[in-house]
Amino acid sequence: MSDNDSLKSEVRDFWDAGSCGEIYAEGLADLDYYKEHSKVRYELEPYLCDFAKFNEGLDKDVLEIGVGMGADHLEWAKSMPSSLTGIDLTPLAIDHTNRRFHALGLTPNVELGDAEKLKFDDSSFDIVYSFGVLHHSPNTNEAVNEVHRVLRPDGIARVMIYHTYSLTGYMLWLRYGLLVGKPLRSLKEIYAKYLESPGTKAYSRREAAVLFSIFSEVKISTQLSFGDLLEGAVGQRHRGILLSIVKNIWPRWMLKKMFKNHGLLLLIEAKK
Repeated sequence: MSDNDSLKSEVRDFWDAGSCGEIYAEGLADLDYYKEHSKVRYELEPYLCDFAKFNEGLDKDVLEIGVGMGADHLEWAKSMPSSLTGIDLTPLAIDHTNRRFHALGLTPNVELGDAEKLKFDDSSFDIVYSFGVLHHSPNTNEAVNEVHRVLRPDGIARVMIYHTYSLTGYMLWLRYGLLVGKPLRSLKEIYAKYLESPGTKAYSRREAAVLFSIFSEVKISTQLSFGDLLEGAVGQRHRGILLSIVKNIWPRWMLKKMFKNHGLLLLIEAKK
């Protein structure tokens, strides 16, 4: 097994053990469970719908890479696209999305798939959407190339990947760099080992521009996340008294004003 395949297996195992957001609706029956998950998701990430522009899916062929718990996939379905396809690396995500849709009497077109090796023909989709997924793929560059390949001419990709110079990164460096006597640890190493799945990557705006340079037009913006602002159930992997204290005193109003360009999220809209 190659290093790429080995890391991909680790990523798959990590996310198959639990999808993002499961904690927000524990104990509820399927329909209420997924309604509550969506409610909390869009409250914590109010910028998401503006970025995704779900309404533009009308009469389009749409692909979502990384369906997760299926909240965004359902929003795409509501836009009445000509076709809607979803893939994910993990069986758990496919199960969540199927259950969410079936609870509403709908049947999704979702299946297991690898972002680095999309099975679709060239120029198959008008829109490709992926929120917080491609930075987990061992070969993110190849995944971006695949997004470009399956898009039609003038098609649009909307992709979120992580931003290196973020409040989240700085906090993780303090915890796993400075406070453990390893101040020379790079943010690259910090993200790969301590943020989410093994090998998670983050990019500067310049690096993201290079990553998407195959596209004819690229727009990149930064966005403070609920992780940067220590809102919701963020920090479950890093529980401790220190995190609890910081959450209570975190100056969110000041950070929103002074560090708005240091958000964890890079929101990328790229035209083929």
